Amino acid sequence: MKDIKRATVAEIMRDPAKYTGSEVDVKGWVRTRRGNKNVQFVALNDGSTIKNLQIVFDLSKFSDEDLKRVTTGSSIHVQGELVASQGKGQSVEVQAGELEIYGTANPDEYPLQKKGHTMEFLREKAHLRPRTNTFGAVLRIRHAMAYAIHKFFNDKGFFYFHTPLITASDCEGAGAQFVATTLDIENPPRTEDGKVDYSKDFFGKQACLTVSGQLEGELGATALGCIYTFGPTFRAENSNTPRHLSEFWMIEPEMAFYEIADNMDLAEEFIKYCIQYALDNCMDDIEFLSEHFDKELVERLRFVVDNDFVRLPYTEGIRILEEAVKSGRKFEFPVYWGVDLASEHERYLVEEHFHKPVILTDYPKEIKAFYMKLNDDGKTVRAMDVLFPKIGEIIGGSQREENYDKLKARIDEQGLTGMDWYLDTRRFGTVPHSGFGLGFERLLLFVTGMQNIRDVIPFPRYPGNCEF
Repeated sequence: MKDIKRATVAEIMRDPAKYTGSEVDVKGWVRTRRGNKNVQFVALNDGSTIKNLQIVFDLSKFSDEDLKRVTTGSSIHVQGELVASQGKGQSVEVQAGELEIYGTANPDEYPLQKKGHTMEFLREKAHLRPRTNTFGAVLRIRHAMAYAIHKFFNDKGFFYFHTPLITASDCEGAGAQFVATTLDIENPPRTEDGKVDYSKDFFGKQACLTVSGQLEGELGATALGCIYTFGPTFRAENSNTPRHLSEFWMIEPEMAFYEIADNMDLAEEFIKYCIQYALDNCMDDIEFLSEHFDKELVERLRFVVDNDFVRLPYTEGIRILEEAVKSGRKFEFPVYWGVDLASEHERYLVEEHFHKPVILTDYPKEIKAFYMKLNDDGKTVRAMDVLFPKIGEIIGGSQREENYDKLKARIDEQGLTGMDWYLDTRRFGTVPHSGFGLGFERLLLFVTGMQNIRDVIPFPRYPGNCEF
């Protein structure tokens, strides 16, 4: 092999004129191989782009013995001249001059041969599925969205704040947490009344994996002004649905001196920025996913970017849904004031009534978390949920209750303990403040058009599954 600097497939495809007529050095995995007794064509992909680079092997230079190990899934190193392609499907190709085979993939054993695979099958092969076109596209978009999120908040002067993954508090009060313990689970120490004695545990108390970084994020906001978290969260709910994971990533900005209107403005600006970033930087992958999974994907992404979000009080939303029921619209779940809206209700408002994304506000306090600011009516709180087509709720947030007495009363109502540290932010220099949470995988579901949240994270965790 000659001493030539390697070029990625993405670099070549981005500026083929720069490389055409010169020798290139490329490395990657074989997607397909075809040909006849005179010439063989190999589609090479190195993960840098959805596009493959065609490698042409002239069989007057390479023997069957040279190429017999060049099978689907094998990894190879090729040097040769990049030339304009005479065939259909590609603008340029490499006329191979040198070949090095790094690793072979026995076609009788390699599970990702050139044929259609179900999503269920690929989840069983999650360690290999990033090599497929579909999951390569999804994971490149996932990277781009993570970068866009950090860039958005950094450019707005927010600080990236790291909140703990192991915590002794339950942010939502739901109790569906994974316990983190070093106790002998076969024979744990017991108290006199027979309960597990967590005072003997590593932290001296019961600790769990976090369901949210929000409460700790508020501590950062009341010191630094505007912060955001971006990290894994864990929910032990037995939810076997296409929209739930047991381990997922959350983005949670918290902003001192923001009231509910400021919060809604930020949420709309933020999500439009992320989607526009995907349209500007991931179009090859988006178009591939649109072609194979969701023909309306690009149109729907542009629809969100191009339309102002409707801002609608919960009470008005219920009235619209009740009118729909009276007019003959059937829902699986009932509609009444005080109900926690189902996805079908949310999607009706977005897709059928307004034909725009909706920010639903001012929910009944009974169906929302203890930390949300109580409205003057004493019945509703300054909550906000951003509702999207095909997804339903994609963002949930609120103005936080800054009044010590009101917050303390809500904590006592729900029987929460160990919250003195959280109340201190209301005792010492309290300020109006707000925040929201965006489930990263929910955003990716929308941007990629995939149907199941298990297919937008490299290694999904859900009830009954913790592989790889």
